[in-house]
Amino acid sequence: MWTVVLLCCACAAYWLWSRKTRSTTEPPVLPGAWPIVGHALRFVGDSCHCWNTFNAMKNEIHDLGGVATVPLGPRTFYFVTDPDDCSTVLNTCLEKDDIYEFVKPFLGEGLATGKVSIWKNHRKLLNPAFNQSVLDTFMGVFNSQSRKLVRELEKEAGKGPFDHWAYTRVNALETLGLTSLGIDFTDLNRSTQYLEALETLFSTLIERFAKFWWHSPYTFAFSKLKKKQDAVIKILHNTSNTVLQKRKSELTGNVCSERSVIPGTRFKALLDLMLELKAEKGAFNDREIREQVDLAILGGHDTSANVLMFTMILLGSCPEAQDKAFAEIRKVLGDGDRDVEKADLSKLVYLEAVLKESMRMFTTAPAVARKLDKDVKLKNCTLSAGMSCGLFLFAVHKHPMWGPDVHEFKPERWLEPGRLPDNPNAFATFSLGRRMCIGKNYAFMSMKTTIAHVIRNYRITADHTKLKLKVDVILKPADGYYISIEKRA
Repeated sequence: MWTVVLLCCACAAYWLWSRKTRSTTEPPVLPGAWPIVGHALRFVGDSCHCWNTFNAMKNEIHDLGGVATVPLGPRTFYFVTDPDDCSTVLNTCLEKDDIYEFVKPFLGEGLATGKVSIWKNHRKLLNPAFNQSVLDTFMGVFNSQSRKLVRELEKEAGKGPFDHWAYTRVNALETLGLTSLGIDFTDLNRSTQYLEALETLFSTLIERFAKFWWHSPYTFAFSKLKKKQDAVIKILHNTSNTVLQKRKSELTGNVCSERSVIPGTRFKALLDLMLELKAEKGAFNDREIREQVDLAILGGHDTSANVLMFTMILLGSCPEAQDKAFAEIRKVLGDGDRDVEKADLSKLVYLEAVLKESMRMFTTAPAVARKLDKDVKLKNCTLSAGMSCGLFLFAVHKHPMWGPDVHEFKPERWLEPGRLPDNPNAFATFSLGRRMCIGKNYAFMSMKTTIAHVIRNYRITADHTKLKLKVDVILKPADGYYISIEKRA
C-alpha cells in the first residue's frame, strides 16, 4: 500500500517539476491536463470518440496559435495545426515517431514507416516505378476497372440508399493489383478476406492508441488485443506473400505481363522493379519487398477508395456541383461512351477541383507524427529535440486562412482567383515535405478516370450533413456510406 502511495507521490512531484522547468520558448500546454495522465483520458472511447476528441483539440490548438504541448499519460506530444509550422517540422525532421511502432508488425520498414536511412535508399530505388511513363500505361486498366465499377453499381440503380464503399474499395484493390503489382486479385479469391482483416487491424490500432496503458510493448504483449492483431496480420501477410510468390513464378517462367516492362523505356511497374533490383543488385530481400507490397496495397487502394466514397457523397449532396462536373465530362469526352484518355485528364479541371475539395473536407489521413531529432524553431516557439510531434493535417484544411466558408463544399474555390489561401502549405492531403506520398499522381489519374465514368452514367443523391465520422487510422463514416443512384438517360 505504501509503495503505491510513494509511487503516486513521486509521479506527481515529477509532473510538477517538469511543468516548472519547461522552457519559456516552448509551446503552451493545452489547458485541462490532469496530473500524471495529462489529456490521455480524453481519448478513452471508441473510434468516433477519438475523432471528436481530435476535432475539439484542433480548435483549442488553433486558439493557442497553432501549436500546443499535450501530455498523454507517460508521453508528451507537441500537436501542430498551423500550415507553415507543419511544413517546417516535416521538412526538418524526417524520422517517423515511435507511435509508428504500433503498425510496424504489419508494414515493417516500408516507405511510410521506415527509418530515414532505409527510406532514403528505398525511395530512390522505387521512384522510377511512379514515373509518368509508367503511369500513362495504366490508363487502359483505369478505364476497364471504372467500367467494371459502373456495371457493378447498376444493380443498385433506382433501389434507394446503399453502401457504395463496398464497391469502391474492392474495385480500387483490384485496380492496384492489375497496375502496380501485375496481379489479378480476383484470381486469388482473397479480396474480401483481406479487406475484412484490414478493417480489424485498423480498429485494433486505434483501440491501442486510445488506451495509453497499452502503448508500451511490454504491457501490450499480454493483452487480448495483441492476439487479435497478430491473427489479422497473419492473414494480411499471407495475401502479400501469395502476391509476391505468384509474380515471382510468373517472371521466372517468362510469363511477362503487359505492365511489367514499358516498351521503349527502362521503366517497370512497382513489384517487377523490386524483383529485378533484387535479382540484379541484391537491393531488396523478400521481407523488404513484402513490406513495400503491403504498403502499396494499403496506400494504393484504401485511400483512393475512401476519397471516391466521400466525393460521391459530396456530389450527391450538392446537385449544382454534380451538374457542373457532368457538363464538363460531356464537353471533354463527348456524348458517347469512349474511354478517358491521358490528354483528357488535364482538361477535366472542375473534376479535379471536386476531388481536391473532397480531400480538403474529409482528409483521408488526418494526421502524421515525427520524432524530433533536433530543436525546431517555429514562428512563435521552439520545439525541443527528443520529443514527439503530431501534425494535424485535417486541421490545416480547416485553418481560418481558408475563409468563412471553410466548412462548406465549394469546388469553385480551386478555380477562382483569390479564393484559395495564398500559402502553398494550405493543402496537405498527401502530406508535406520530402516524405510526402509517392503515389500522388497515380491517385489523381485513377480517381479522375473512375469518377468521370461514374458521373457520366449515374446521378447521385446523398446528404453529407448526416455523416458521423470515426478515425480508424484513416477517416471514415461510422454509420454507413450511403448514396442513391439513378441511371442517366
